[in-house]
Amino acid sequence: MSGMSRRRFLGLAGGAGVVLTAGFVTPRLLRPAATTGQLLTSEVPLPQPFQVPLPLPPVLKPVSRDGGVDRYEIVQRASTAEILPGLRTPIWGYEGIFPGPTIESRSGRTTIVRHRNELPVPTVVHLHGGRTPPESDGYATDLVLPADGRYLASAGHGHSGMADPDAVVTTGTREYTYPLRQKAAMLWYHDHRMDFTGPAVYRGLAGLHIVRDAEEDALPLPRGERELPLMITDRAFAEDGSMRYPSLDPSLRIVPGVEDAYAAGVLGDVLLVNGAPWPVAEVSATRYRLRFLNGSNARRYDLALTPPPPSGPSFTQIGSDQGLLDAPRAHEHLPIAPAERYDTVVDFGAYPLGTEVTLVNRLGTGSTAQVMRFRVTRRANDDSHVPAKLSEVERLDRAQATVTREFAFRSGQFNGRHGWTIGGEAFTPTKVAAQPKLGDVEIWRFVADLHHPIHLHLVHFQVLSRGGKDPAPHDVGRKDTVDLQPGEAVEVIARFDGYRGRYMFHCHNAEHEDMGMMATFKTV
Repeated sequence: MSGMSRRRFLGLAGGAGVVLTAGFVTPRLLRPAATTGQLLTSEVPLPQPFQVPLPLPPVLKPVSRDGGVDRYEIVQRASTAEILPGLRTPIWGYEGIFPGPTIESRSGRTTIVRHRNELPVPTVVHLHGGRTPPESDGYATDLVLPADGRYLASAGHGHSGMADPDAVVTTGTREYTYPLRQKAAMLWYHDHRMDFTGPAVYRGLAGLHIVRDAEEDALPLPRGERELPLMITDRAFAEDGSMRYPSLDPSLRIVPGVEDAYAAGVLGDVLLVNGAPWPVAEVSATRYRLRFLNGSNARRYDLALTPPPPSGPSFTQIGSDQGLLDAPRAHEHLPIAPAERYDTVVDFGAYPLGTEVTLVNRLGTGSTAQVMRFRVTRRANDDSHVPAKLSEVERLDRAQATVTREFAFRSGQFNGRHGWTIGGEAFTPTKVAAQPKLGDVEIWRFVADLHHPIHLHLVHFQVLSRGGKDPAPHDVGRKDTVDLQPGEAVEVIARFDGYRGRYMFHCHNAEHEDMGMMATFKTV
């Protein structure tokens, strides 16, 4: 285990019982674990919660809208931000901000985003949830090298020494084309560079991309200032205000991975919403559309409202990762793993005026037990409501599947150290794990040792079963990421349509992904 003690690994397994054997981890479940990862604590005093107003990322303006195409330009650059009050924190940001600017697009209308890399390392941009041609999907070796042209000369090829003859590498800039032949949904874009996704996203390379369509526009849902996108992340801060992250190579140039104690995932002790610590939002006594994204590297949350509303459900879920549900679902809490999204409506009109409603994390303790606060400060007219019918969602049936594939997500070896594997193998760009035929429906069965949020590029899927039983209430809708509990098997069903080419599937615990838990599939 490369110096990792049994005690430390039990700690980073989040309390799950495990047996260590020759560098592999086999589950022996004693009780459900809250999360998988190891806490990294801040070296500065943490601010009092609910003092900072909730920020909303700016919406990026297109540089042109010619010929049915919306064009955008984004510069990836180093900057600083005041995340904790009174401290300046170095970040890597899209347009130099964290989170990056939000892009709003229309379904069926092509969006082209030209990225320029002014950072000191290569980057890759992945539109998470996008139905995207392979050349624009953000395959982990399709690098955009720094614009100064000095990276290869100074650092060699890096990336675990693995060559990829199919990689498309550019210097300075790259255009990503998104046809957006998909329904309205809240997607997000983030760095996806092989071996270094975790630290790059941790430093700030993440932003929202919201797709809208006529079906959603016709619904009487809350909109405008009553629609709040909420990107939840966790971070730890060093004494100088910088973000603490246990990279083996802090330059993020050659050596991938983190210190052994954090191999199961990096958990911070500061919860941020849209880049602000434990913020507060003043709301009217009306319905609000709250769109949640777990943008954390490894931390899972279970979101609830305190106090709960005097009447009605805490959350009315209207959408999942990939857009609207067929009909609304009521929930009192929302378990959310890295990269998952929920589209919800909360009725603050159910609370007396002056109520302070706290969004809490039922999996957290201490500083991670509270996320943000809403203050119901004023009355207002509200003509919104949640209709009984939201969207048409095609249900896929087992009988449609042409094949069932199984993939085991487990601890293993990566570059001679502790890492993570799919089917017993760490990621190799030249190896193809599956070749679905374009248009075919397949069932994929995922088996886990610890917590693993599994993400498929290109396609959306439906959860068929969890632990041999029916899906959980929160598994509803068209998803692109599903959370696996320790020792659990989950079946999903998907139609592999859209584009031919190579795509990725991986654990969205960013530390697991960087240390081998990623694989390639090709639609053929």
